Amino acid sequence: MREGSLEAPTRHPVAWQDPEFTDPGKLDEELRRVFDICHGCRRCFNLCDSFPKLFDLIDAAPSGELDQVNSEGFKPVVDACTLCDLCYMTKCPYVPPHAFNLDFPHLMLRYRAAELKDGKVKRVMRELTETDRNGRLAGVIAPLANWSSDRRNRLTRPALEAVLGVHREADLPKYHGNTYLDRARVDGVTVNQQAPAFGKRKAVLYVTCFVNYNNPSIGTAARAVLAHNGVETEVLYPTCCGMPQLEHGDIARVVASAGTVAREFAGWIERGYDVIALVPSCTLMLKKEWPLLVPRDSADYAAVMRLAQATWDISEYVVDIAKTEGLTPGLEKLDGGVSLHIACHARAQNIGRKAAELLKLTPKSDLKVIERCSGHGGSWGVTRENFEVGLKIGKPVAQQAAKNAKSYVSSECPLANAHIVQGMEKLDQGQAGKVESGHPIELFARAYGLI
Repeated sequence: MREGSLEAPTRHPVAWQDPEFTDPGKLDEELRRVFDICHGCRRCFNLCDSFPKLFDLIDAAPSGELDQVNSEGFKPVVDACTLCDLCYMTKCPYVPPHAFNLDFPHLMLRYRAAELKDGKVKRVMRELTETDRNGRLAGVIAPLANWSSDRRNRLTRPALEAVLGVHREADLPKYHGNTYLDRARVDGVTVNQQAPAFGKRKAVLYVTCFVNYNNPSIGTAARAVLAHNGVETEVLYPTCCGMPQLEHGDIARVVASAGTVAREFAGWIERGYDVIALVPSCTLMLKKEWPLLVPRDSADYAAVMRLAQATWDISEYVVDIAKTEGLTPGLEKLDGGVSLHIACHARAQNIGRKAAELLKLTPKSDLKVIERCSGHGGSWGVTRENFEVGLKIGKPVAQQAAKNAKSYVSSECPLANAHIVQGMEKLDQGQAGKVESGHPIELFARAYGLI
């Protein structure tokens, strides 16, 4: 056994169907094994709130060791984890193939799966993560839904906080009655036959719940950029990737979603289409999480694996076009420059800074890259318990973005983007109101003059 993380990290399939996975005694034994190793290392102290909570818990014990820590104290440590995977990918020296075999995020997932089995996950939190249902219902009354969820609405937001546990100051996504799928059916795109990549690529876009219901402009921009570069595209959205349910340990639900999506995309992959996901959390699920969660003896496993191998992040895909066939000329400078946040779930894909590579393709690019957690963490970051913690974790990012004083703030994660801008507002340095924000593909489309 060698010390440190000298080889590329690998991950083992999650044995969530094994009775020992949620067995209280076995789970507590593994928590203590892992937490004791973390206590002896502490390299991850500045990643998120889980590790400070763990180390404070141990330090407060009379012996200063884990043996005198009550297991009931572990829950706040688990609750603080956002499943961002950065401890696994960037910090921990003891991940597989190291013999210690640490996978902190999947251990937190195991704890949450046990909580779900025991009926300890609040119903209201589970309802918040029903993104498809909520998107459809809110879309029907989009103006009213957006009015009531606006954080400046002092009439409704306190009520939302009291009933749903959503912090009254947390910025919430807006809804659209005219979803991206609706728009794509009527807004045809003309593929540029003069593009270097014309005739060499075709792709089907996995729209994602967020783009479909909350931010259709990302899909519009992505499809416009691809068409301008000669790529024939189709759009598809069978159902949500299940990341919101994963946060609460509902692995069976995630596996069901994986099967639904994989079956829907199978025919397109067989016909030679690439698959492009438009939000990094969803891309991560398709590429990395589903192959570890879907049982190998499942009827859907082969389709899930084919989908994982065919899936690209949107920034990754456009960068590959630039490197392989070449881009269509006509990009213009983004005046005022960009502060670019590299999303945690983009980093966890282990593909490099593709969003930065993308924006550096614009002429005379003025780009400042920020590679640190924004502090949002999906539904975790909007709750009454976590919103202020999220702002604290993301404060260095907001400070750097404010210091950069660029015209644009961008992140591949739309939720992180809004959270960073809100953090800049909290700093009250006058920058937040002067910046525009958006996904890197939206800025790239703007550089082309397509939007």
